[in-house]
Amino acid sequence: MKTFHIELPNEAIRTSLVDKINNLTKPKGSLGRLEELALQIGLIQQSLSPVLSKPQNIIFAADHGIVEEGVSLSPKEVTWQQISNFLHGGAGINFLCRQHGFELKIVDAGVDYDLPYEQGIINMKVRKSTRNYLHEAAMTEEEMELCLERGAEVVKQCHAEGCNVISFGEMGIANTSASSMWMTYFTGIELSKCVGAGSGLDNAGIRHKYEVLKQAMDNYKGDASPRDIIRYFGGYEMVMAVGAMLQAAELKMVILVDGFIMTNCMLAASKLYPEVTAYAIYGHCGDETGHKLVLDAMGAKPLLNLGLRLGEGTGAVCAYPIVVSAVRMINEMDNFAHASITKYF
Repeated sequence: MKTFHIELPNEAIRTSLVDKINNLTKPKGSLGRLEELALQIGLIQQSLSPVLSKPQNIIFAADHGIVEEGVSLSPKEVTWQQISNFLHGGAGINFLCRQHGFELKIVDAGVDYDLPYEQGIINMKVRKSTRNYLHEAAMTEEEMELCLERGAEVVKQCHAEGCNVISFGEMGIANTSASSMWMTYFTGIELSKCVGAGSGLDNAGIRHKYEVLKQAMDNYKGDASPRDIIRYFGGYEMVMAVGAMLQAAELKMVILVDGFIMTNCMLAASKLYPEVTAYAIYGHCGDETGHKLVLDAMGAKPLLNLGLRLGEGTGAVCAYPIVVSAVRMINEMDNFAHASITKYF
């Protein structure tokens, strides 16, 4: 069993961080969320002068057996077709990575296609698609372990390259269905409130998706432990992202959390290691039904609300300039004493 050693940030530095932030040339608390972010990142890095270096966005891609039940508007070949788009630089995440200086890595976790690895895709394929969890577990115990290990391996490589702030995205037709299953089991929120349109289902499509997932819940005969729920209903790309998040937290990296699917991956990770959430910054609240509910259930405060529901890491990378602003604030603003300004709060 893959284990991680995740520690909560040492609180000893908190008082000094708060003192530094409060003595910047501004009314106390007047930079709001920037002050909260600066404190969080300072705690993560155990530094009064935190630094963000070599940001990377990792896309994990895989197919899902449940797609056979018509739970997605998009056919499963869109998974590999969109990977081709990533490679050619034409996807939403591509322009955002270019704009904000992120390196983009694409990982095949379980795509049902023979991908062109020579073009730079990282081959960590566990199997060509998960199984259909309407009838059986999506993956075996061994496959789940492989996903956790391989997700962690990717992050170790990023860290070795000097990256200390990382975001994760996904590509996998029908992965909002798997996310809805994790959400209902891990939060107790009624399944109907966890199921949304995904890539564009109409009301009848959403109803069918709900009925399929409800039947999958009724058919499930496992022990309902976090590991079993993750294994039974998860996608290879999602479990790989869980392993990646846990490894990033162990390495004390800042984790930028994207939309509905990645938020549920962070939720799943927290059921295995609750300390992981101390390293998480939530990029946005998206339009997918259930995203706000799962964020609220986790006590998470997203930075943006732009109606995004693309995935790929787009919301996380889009929010990155705000994180940069928080770090620049604590490093570049003068303090009252040095600037010879009387405290005005």
